[in-house]
This record gives sequence, C-alpha cells and structure tokens, in this order.
Amino acid sequence: MSERKTKSGTTLWLAIGVVVLIVLLMLWLTIADLLGDTDVAAFIPPML
Repeated sequence: MSERKTKSGTTLWLAIGVVVLIVLLMLWLTIADLLGDTDVAAFIPPML
C-alpha cells in the first residue's frame, strides 16, 4: 500500500511542477511582450 501512496505523491508533485512551469512561461512571455523584447525572428536566417 505504501507503493501506491508514493506513486500518487510523485504524480501530485509532477503535476504541481508542470503547472508552475507553465505559469512561469506565461509570465516570462507576457513581460517580454510588454517590454517589446520578442525578436525571435532575428535568429532565423532569411530564406531569399
């Protein structure tokens, strides 16, 4: 029975970690957008 509790606890912490990472990503992208620092295309060479 302890194995089931450990696996459930691991799944819970994994889900919490994923949610935290998604929130941080959204926050990072929002701040970058507000500051105008979203020039990702500068790293892509032109295809002409």
